[in-house]
Amino acid sequence: MDDKVPKYLALKQQIGDWLQEGRYKADEQMLSENELAAMFGLSRQTVRQTIGELVNDGLLYRVQGKGTFVSRLRVRTAGDTPTIGMVTTYISDYIFPHIVRGAESELSRRGCGLLLSSTDNDKLKERDSLERMLSYPASGLIIEPTKSAQGNANMDLYIRLELEGIPFVMINERYSGLDCPCIRVDDEAGGYEAASHLISLGHRELAGFFKTDDIQGTMRMKGFMRACREKGIPLHPERLVLYSSEDKHGKPLEAASRLLTGDRRPTALVCYNDELAVRLVDAAAGLGLSVPGDLSLTGFDDSAYAVAGPVKLTSLTHPKAELGIKAAETLLGLIEGRPGEAKEFVYKPELVIRDSTAALEK
Repeated sequence: MDDKVPKYLALKQQIGDWLQEGRYKADEQMLSENELAAMFGLSRQTVRQTIGELVNDGLLYRVQGKGTFVSRLRVRTAGDTPTIGMVTTYISDYIFPHIVRGAESELSRRGCGLLLSSTDNDKLKERDSLERMLSYPASGLIIEPTKSAQGNANMDLYIRLELEGIPFVMINERYSGLDCPCIRVDDEAGGYEAASHLISLGHRELAGFFKTDDIQGTMRMKGFMRACREKGIPLHPERLVLYSSEDKHGKPLEAASRLLTGDRRPTALVCYNDELAVRLVDAAAGLGLSVPGDLSLTGFDDSAYAVAGPVKLTSLTHPKAELGIKAAETLLGLIEGRPGEAKEFVYKPELVIRDSTAALEK
């Protein structure tokens, strides 16, 4: 089983594949919870959760004292219940489980199966994921582009999707040149709001940390820079820290250490996301600086990271599960011949103010 997929979803996908392949006939008894747990090395609780969802979906039914059986009316065969493919950069990390669960809940409610794949933010793996989705075949796809700021290396496969009439929706961003719906956050507005908040607190020595191999990061940087320009805050090249996915564990921390121990250090940092912000809070503490006493700091995504540590992060919201639900709704509309009015649905992020930002003491 794919260790990047939440365990209960991976098992659900596996059983769904068995039913799709005709491995079990209508009214045939499914393996017991103990047998499934032993086969896949899972806990009984995880297996029970999966079986419960499949029963709710109508694919299985329980007989008291006898076990679980395959539903007669809902045995999946080719051309029957739609199977939706979902390709994201990550599945089990950060905010992605919430996005996947949102999509899965809506698809399950509408009687659809879900096939998950992760690219690990690698364009070659994106190609492999798309090829597997094309061969399955899926009735439609929800796709998060991989390193979207670096262009679309797999345009030929996206053209194949269009030629074969397989609708797809993109989340978080959309590759240039594709004519598909996109469900995303207004990242530029978020970057602008974060910088403006810090400036309103009296901070004039700002630094920004942005991952720029995806469009989300470049737009957050654009908003940060626009706020600084509009409000007369000087932009120093060394205070604009840009990094790629491969460098995210090293370069930002090295740059922060250099900036925070140098002359005229920044008093406030705007971070690409909460994951980085938490790491920079720890880095500041290691240098003897307190947040927000010596350094104010903002995150992005209002994730679990924002409230997990001793310093609660000021952060911009991301719809997470709601985004997944909206993507599923939009895709099913395309499949059912209801394309909707707009090619783009944009969420406006809201600033949630917590402990990590404070007025600059003069």
